[in-house]
Amino acid sequence: MLVDGRWVDKWQPVQASDDQGRFIRQDSGFRHRIGADSPEGFAPEAGRYVLYVAYVCPWACRTLIALRLKGLEHAMDVRVVDPRLTDQGWAFSGELGTDLDDINGARHVHALYTLADPAYTGRATVPLLWDRSRGTIVNNESADILLILNDDFSGLARHPVDLRPAALVEAIDAANARLYADFNNGVYQAGFATTQRAYGEAVRRVFECLDWMDARLANARWLVGEQPTETDVRAFVTLARFDLAYYGLFKCNLRPLAAYPNVMAYFRRLLAKPAFASSVRADHIKAGYYSIRALNPTGIVPAGPLLDYL
Repeated sequence: MLVDGRWVDKWQPVQASDDQGRFIRQDSGFRHRIGADSPEGFAPEAGRYVLYVAYVCPWACRTLIALRLKGLEHAMDVRVVDPRLTDQGWAFSGELGTDLDDINGARHVHALYTLADPAYTGRATVPLLWDRSRGTIVNNESADILLILNDDFSGLARHPVDLRPAALVEAIDAANARLYADFNNGVYQAGFATTQRAYGEAVRRVFECLDWMDARLANARWLVGEQPTETDVRAFVTLARFDLAYYGLFKCNLRPLAAYPNVMAYFRRLLAKPAFASSVRADHIKAGYYSIRALNPTGIVPAGPLLDYL
């Protein structure tokens, strides 16, 4: 991580743990919005911003899905980092179909953080929304970037898609809260738990959430409303990684996704949409997760699983 703008240690997956061995995720450090009234002067202009992502990362891929659903590819550049975690975190290699950083010439994502704040302390994460004009980070919180893409850039969007319809905001936020606590972050709390108790608590919540989703989808096509919303984007990115990484590497192996027929039918409906399907790179997902030495010391990437839906 960075301490006062300097990289001081090898990358570690566990950001923090409590005294019971529960994984604790760090807060994001850049939380600006974009708009005419932005005190920092961040205006919604085509060609001004760059979205840095990793196809292995679910938090980054939900912003990529939103970008494509809204039809904002013409307005914002995307740069993709190598999925394999190095001792200095995310890197720009140009390998596996990824990019070099032609915007700032950085070799690692943490260099962008010190460009934005020479005294930055914290982890260097993706997604990251970069402002070319000011040469700084606008936001590195995926939940905020979803709002930025949906709301702040709505005037530039080519597709009339609203991921947060006003009439559904309360229901969306309630569903999002459960998904985050028990599923999106729950799989990480299971995978990075350092005690049996913490693992047991987390894995139970993961599968209770899958039970909840399957029941909810028994009589509905989407988790909230009659069209895909932000909630479906959030659910999709974890579902896309479940059998490929979380089931085995993160020990979320109580049941496979195939045990949830309504969830699987729902997942296939989302995969039929190009914005969702194009965010899934199985090779990146496996290469990235199995590069986590704390969980996979040998670095061997498994040949499977063979999945008929990817």
